[in-house]
Amino acid sequence: MRVLTVENLKRSFTQGHKTIDVLKGVDLYLNKGELVALVGASGSGKSTLLQIAGLLDHPTSGKIIINDRTLSDANDRERTNARKGDLGFVYQFHHLLPDFTAIENVMLALDIAGIPRKDALERAEKILVKMGLKERLDHIPAELSGGEQQRVAIARAIVTKPALLLADEPTGNLDEVTAVKVFEAFVDLVREEGLTALIATHDMNLADKMDRRLILREGNVVV
Repeated sequence: MRVLTVENLKRSFTQGHKTIDVLKGVDLYLNKGELVALVGASGSGKSTLLQIAGLLDHPTSGKIIINDRTLSDANDRERTNARKGDLGFVYQFHHLLPDFTAIENVMLALDIAGIPRKDALERAEKILVKMGLKERLDHIPAELSGGEQQRVAIARAIVTKPALLLADEPTGNLDEVTAVKVFEAFVDLVREEGLTALIATHDMNLADKMDRRLILREGNVVV
């Protein structure tokens, strides 16, 4: 089953009198349960592609199909509903709420999804324990290390069991040793939950841990 299909996706930006073509006709797909690495040099358009696939930006042209629904031309309400119900996001920076504990940050995603508080608490605790944070549930972000903060952010993205998980350099802000540990925990949890994920990274060693690799080069995806 195809979870994500991208067809002839183009995205251009205008700066003054100049048009910059960032994506020049990208085609890609993700099957259910796949972990796919999106690899490319800095500035190659990885973040732009993820923003469009995640319905946070509009393409200049082309199609985005998620679970057999064409959403590239969806209105704001349809996009918001799809992001709440079908999509999960992990960014390079954790974007945790500073006054909320680890478990409260994760529960927030479930609250937005309309999950009853008791169920949300149980699910949030379970996912944080799987991420190795059993002793850190009641700590606010300032009391956590960088790696722990990113583990919370990953748990928050996964806890709703999205149809499609999009991650943009999820360990790019961590030191090398911490990055490997967090990334391994991330991949293990994604596989355990049976999720489909497109993960942007510039680290080929991390990319090799996934099912397959797509390379974004000069605005196009090459295998």
